[in-house]
Amino acid sequence: MAKATIIGQTITPFKRLTFGIMFGYACMMLALMTPATLLLTFKMIEIDPNGYTSSYGLVSGVGAFFALIGNPLGGAISDRTNIRFGRRRTWILLGPLFGCAALLWVGFSTQIWQIFIGWAIAQLFFNFGMAAYTALIPDQVKEEKQGTISGMLGTVLPVAMALGMVLMTAMTNASSVTKWTLLAVIGIVGPVISLFIIQDGKVQIVNAPQEKVSIGEKLSKIYPNPRKHPAFTWAVISKFLLMMGYCSSLYLTVMLVNRMGYSESAATASVATINIISMIAMAVTSIFGGVLSDKFRKQKPFLYVSALIIIVSILIYAIFAHNTAFIIASAIMGLGFGCFTAVDMALVSRILPNKEDAAKDFGIMNVANALPQSIVPAIAPLLLGIGGWPFFYIVLAVCVAIGMAALKPLPEVGQHDHDDKANSTSLEMGRSIS
Repeated sequence: MAKATIIGQTITPFKRLTFGIMFGYACMMLALMTPATLLLTFKMIEIDPNGYTSSYGLVSGVGAFFALIGNPLGGAISDRTNIRFGRRRTWILLGPLFGCAALLWVGFSTQIWQIFIGWAIAQLFFNFGMAAYTALIPDQVKEEKQGTISGMLGTVLPVAMALGMVLMTAMTNASSVTKWTLLAVIGIVGPVISLFIIQDGKVQIVNAPQEKVSIGEKLSKIYPNPRKHPAFTWAVISKFLLMMGYCSSLYLTVMLVNRMGYSESAATASVATINIISMIAMAVTSIFGGVLSDKFRKQKPFLYVSALIIIVSILIYAIFAHNTAFIIASAIMGLGFGCFTAVDMALVSRILPNKEDAAKDFGIMNVANALPQSIVPAIAPLLLGIGGWPFFYIVLAVCVAIGMAALKPLPEVGQHDHDDKANSTSLEMGRSIS
């Protein structure tokens, strides 16, 4: 399929763009991830004290499903929202606005069905905002700087989560409604402020003339053709499997209450400590991972090491049932995931098939982030029933190990065209074997 040419793309100065993305994204992620890692568990315990393990998994799974469709859908809509206010800025405003309204709904909920609806809407629209923010990187940043900005953006999630944990610890005596309301306010104010920093605008998309469009080409507008762009598919597979392992951390609060018998206050304090240490580690390797990958013009070695570190951390969770071990495991997890996030985002920016569909394709790639958030809660009760918490963690560690193997076909910097052909052959062989 012939690629379109984008004319008139507004370019925000690099430092200004970096600050605008990081600030708005941080506030948005603080508002979303603090409930995801802490408050949502306590909300389910409050409403469903006897069955929260299952109901939490169900609510998380449904919410993650909407996150799954929200990212590519939001990206595709953003690509086509070609107005003077900006393709990305429009959804940086609307996504968090609707998402924060849904957080307020959850905060005031008194029944499980209300939480289902509110959390699903929040996940959907926050992912609209995420797709818009991440698309700014391929839109406005040169390839040689994408690793650097990706690394810096990788610090946003750990910093936001750490600040959220500190905030919740300081508000131990505050009501649940107060906590949810404050997070909703932060989640919309940050993105609004970022709109005054980030420049964006209407662009002209010139499509190359095509005599006939096949069904395959039409489908490739939804998902890039794996035969023509195999690197994209391998990146989706590897990211999905590594995220399966990382999503074990989403069950931290549930694990402390269910496995260790912690009270709400004890679990809050422990989660805060564990996450702050993990996030500091994540921030450090996220910065250095992105910068070093740009410096050495290599990405895959950093991804291999990151995956191995994540496996070690998950196995510590499986073997040792002690708070000190959990702190060590979380720190190790942060080191691995921080580096992986930074380098992986830079790699994805490099191998995106079509520039004009950057947000849509980034959204598909971000499905690999969201889908494990749905699958892990769905399979957790089954895994726990089979072998308890150790078995739960071991299975997820195996997923990461398989994800390491899926990294091998990915092209290294400067090898995209050559490896696309080789990987295409590899995918075809795999289909014929299956």
